Order: sequence, then structure tokens, then C-alpha cells
Amino acid sequence: MKSQLHPVLTAASGLALAAIATSAAAEPISKQTVIDAQKAWGKGIVAISKVHADGGDYTARAKEHINDLYAYGETKVMFKPTMAAEDQFRETFDGALSYFIGQDGTEDKGFAISGWTNVRWENNGIYTNDTSAMAMGNYYFKGPDGKETKVEYTFGYVLVDGALKINLHHSSLPFSPK
Repeated sequence: MKSQLHPVLTAASGLALAAIATSAAAEPISKQTVIDAQKAWGKGIVAISKVHADGGDYTARAKEHINDLYAYGETKVMFKPTMAAEDQFRETFDGALSYFIGQDGTEDKGFAISGWTNVRWENNGIYTNDTSAMAMGNYYFKGPDGKETKVEYTFGYVLVDGALKINLHHSSLPFSPK
């Protein structure tokens, strides 16, 4: 029995060491990958607004946006939207959807259906490692009138099956002294 167990343990320990070596050798997430994820997020918000303006199925487009870019169902997601006071935190897919497209009987008026035509990012910093990334700065939402709204943000990302997905999203309007 001992002689049969030894090769199994040797093989198992070899696989464990290979897994450790592979994870240690993994390439860190690049800053460009984070910038690409930001651009995809901004394009998604603009697309939801356009589909809404064109009378299309903006709910389906918003669900696609959340499924593609957020880690709901994969890990916990912490989402604090800009325009949320009563239901400040959106830990669920449905909470995020309500914020983006609105829901009767709630404070949600549909942030992503506000007619945005562009989202521009100014990163203060991007930090990455092999499985996660964080970015903080300002993003600017251009409305249909051409005016920009500045919003402060912090986003956290995790790798899910090779794709960068949001697991932390905090947005707030800049401080305005009285």
C-alpha cells in the first residue's frame, strides 16, 4: 500500500508546485487593460442612453452592460452610485439595473437613460496586480446639450475567466462648499 501511495503523493505535490509556479508567473493586469475596461463601461452607458432615445429595448442593453462589466454572480460587488440617497448601496444585479434604467416607486430615475453622449475618464491613479486592479479619478458625462458633468469615482476590478469585471464602484459628485 505504501509503495502505491508514494507515486500518487509525488504526482499531487508536483501538480501543486506547478500551480503555484504558474500563478506566481502570471502577468499583472496592465494599466491599458483597465483603461480599455473604462472605455467599455463608458461606451455601454452611452449605448444604453442611445437605445432608450431610439425607443429600443434599453432594459436588455442595460442587462448586457451589467453582465459584461460587473462581477455580480461571480463575487460580491460593492456599488455606491452617484445619485443614490435612500438606497445608497447596490449589492445585487437588480439594484444596479434599477439605478441604471429607473424603477417606479424608487428614487431611481435611470442614470444610464439620461441622454449621455460621451464619457471621458481622467485617472488619478491605476494600481494593478495579477488578479485585481483599482482606479480612481474623475469621469465626465456629456449630456445632450453638450455640457459635461464631473463625477468622482473609484472602481475595483477582478479577473473573472480572463475578463476584467467591476467588483467595486463608488461615484460621487465633487464637494461644493456652501
